[in-house]
Amino acid sequence: MGESDRYSDFKQPRRRLSLGQDGNALMGLFTINIVFFLILLILQVVYFFFQKGEGLFFSEVVQYFEMPAQLSRLSERPWTILIYMFSHVSVWQILSNSLWLWAFGFILQELTGNKKLIPIYIYGGLAGGLIFILANYSIPPLRPNVSSAVLLGGNAATMAVAVATTTLAPDFRFFKNLNGGIPIWILTLIYILIDFAGIASLSAAFSLSHLAGAAAGFIFIYLLRKDFDGSVWMNNFYNWLMNLFNPNKKKGAVNIKEKVFYNTQGRKPYKKTPNITPQRVDEILDKINQKGYHLLTDEEKNILKRAAEEDL
Repeated sequence: MGESDRYSDFKQPRRRLSLGQDGNALMGLFTINIVFFLILLILQVVYFFFQKGEGLFFSEVVQYFEMPAQLSRLSERPWTILIYMFSHVSVWQILSNSLWLWAFGFILQELTGNKKLIPIYIYGGLAGGLIFILANYSIPPLRPNVSSAVLLGGNAATMAVAVATTTLAPDFRFFKNLNGGIPIWILTLIYILIDFAGIASLSAAFSLSHLAGAAAGFIFIYLLRKDFDGSVWMNNFYNWLMNLFNPNKKKGAVNIKEKVFYNTQGRKPYKKTPNITPQRVDEILDKINQKGYHLLTDEEKNILKRAAEEDL
């Protein structure tokens, strides 16, 4: 059974993440991109107000957000290899990336839960940045300009999300009422053509960067089908970082599952029978939203099945 079939076989109704819900990865990406864009926009307005040229704005401000291809410059501001993919100075660029990110990210999040969208986005951005550097150093016509070559914007990262979604669910269709619907791969093809048309006048390093992002999305889903989830370590690191200074984190707390959701009274030792409670069902539905249906245990799948039969 393919990965997309595994998700589409799940018929139980589950909660969709609302726009304002905590932990919505798609809205998190939008927020980060918009915040960085507004910071750069406000600074650009300030420079304009004080009659400073656009060149000065880029040399004094944008350089701390864009990723340089030259390794010596990159070593001076290594954070740019991460934040460049969230930074935009062009209104058209952020609108375009946001539109495509919404189109593909919403589907990906619905299919896989809430834990894979941001890692795929970051993998795509990192792959795009790495190939951009390699291309500027290895392609002879680009080598003389390596000191001035820079990368800015989430195009490679968004491309990774688009290709990952298409690879995961190639049979997904939009507007199903219109003659059976439009396959997602057609939308992806349109996106790729528009993207490459926009960078046709730029160096080949930009095209290779976007292709690297696409390859990162494809590889992520390929490995996921091989039961290797590249998002686990990233999510674990994020959780560790968030809990590092959390005073409410309790060590050795009693497992709520053991305390509430199992009834062992009058039964054989070590034999657990799960109770079907609305709270337990809600917990499983939340897990699906966060991680995807394929990571449920057999016991949790059985609970959902029993809950549906009992119309809980």
